[in-house]
Amino acid sequence: MGLMDDLKARLGPAKGKVSGLAQQHGHKVAHGLDQAAKVVDEKTGRKYSGKIRTGTAKAKDAVDRLAHKDGGGTTDPPDPPTPPHAS
Repeated sequence: MGLMDDLKARLGPAKGKVSGLAQQHGHKVAHGLDQAAKVVDEKTGRKYSGKIRTGTAKAKDAVDRLAHKDGGGTTDPPDPPTPPHAS
């Protein structure tokens, strides 16, 4: 078993737990991200407002993706359908 296979096998159970926590507490995480973004934006004199908004949105999207996972699945897109064989 390769290093990556071993790592994936060990982290498998944690994925489900993280997904469950994101489902239960996602709204709290999003609120905390908003608060942190506001503080950082104020401390930087609103100089980086766009970058802060972008980073906050990406972090919220990541939490949403974790919350909507089925726990055991992967985030990889499904394989495209195979074309029919030419006869």
